[in-house]
Amino acid sequence: MKPLARYAALSNYVELGHSLGLDPARLVREAGLDPAGLSLQDRWVPAAAITELLERSAAESGHEDFGLRLAELRRFSSLGPLSLIIREEPDLRSGLGMMARHEHAYNEALRIRIVERNGIATVRLALDTGHPGGIRQSIEFAVGVLHGIVRAFLGPTWRPVETAFTHTAPQDRATHHRLFGPTVKFGRDYNGIALYTTDLDRPNTGSDPQLRSYTQRLLTELGAHRDATTADRVRELVELLLPTGRCSIEQVARSLGVDRRTVHRRLAAEGETFTSILDATRAELARHVVANRHHTLTEVADMLGFSTPGNFTRWFRNHYGCSPTQWRRTQPS
Repeated sequence: MKPLARYAALSNYVELGHSLGLDPARLVREAGLDPAGLSLQDRWVPAAAITELLERSAAESGHEDFGLRLAELRRFSSLGPLSLIIREEPDLRSGLGMMARHEHAYNEALRIRIVERNGIATVRLALDTGHPGGIRQSIEFAVGVLHGIVRAFLGPTWRPVETAFTHTAPQDRATHHRLFGPTVKFGRDYNGIALYTTDLDRPNTGSDPQLRSYTQRLLTELGAHRDATTADRVRELVELLLPTGRCSIEQVARSLGVDRRTVHRRLAAEGETFTSILDATRAELARHVVANRHHTLTEVADMLGFSTPGNFTRWFRNHYGCSPTQWRRTQPS
């Protein structure tokens, strides 16, 4: 299946887009994502869709440094629960090792490798979204985020020995130099950051040893996430696709990088069907959106993926024993 990434990767995307004259909501929809979902940072979406969104945003804004600008707005907490664990590691080596071992906890498309040689350590990043297309912005974004994490350990005055990119240099390198310093190289054989190996073992003065037992329990929970079932992934995608009007078994299968038969077969092995997941997800969402009087019932029908309001009304009555209008009247204002 195609790799997923957390919506947290797009933290502050809307603000940055507006500042550069973009229409963020339109671009998000065109990438196959739900603008309303941006507030749900722990929701998982296809990594290829995020990559496409960053490339389109850079092209439309005319800013080749779009990915780097977004990385500058990221906080340590954007890694989700893993950020709590990494922050309490005793040194940078342990923190980066934790990130490498638990990439699946924040981005299934990302790979991190650390190579040490002659007193220099290179932290190398690779990105495989399972989809053809440009990844320049996503690579620069990932390297920018990595740089921020290293500085969180080593302090704001730290500078890398080298920051490397495999792609060609942009026309304007001002943002690259401001963020990384003067030692930014393009056309290299890796994407990532080089630093002294002694920096890897510098103690993390912000670490609290008494919190490590707590973070280790979190680590166990993160391990459980790696075993997410096909039903879990399908459920996440159904929630994402319903408001777009493109929630079909074919679309879900494309997002997962398989065909519809494979989805049916894997769900059947878990005692589920696509129809049952779609129906249960609709029922859960309907309880919330029907009660919201800011939406007309016609809008609600669209949000839940029904072709007509009449089809929605019949479905709702079958589930709740009354019409949406009657049910809405019973809800507190």
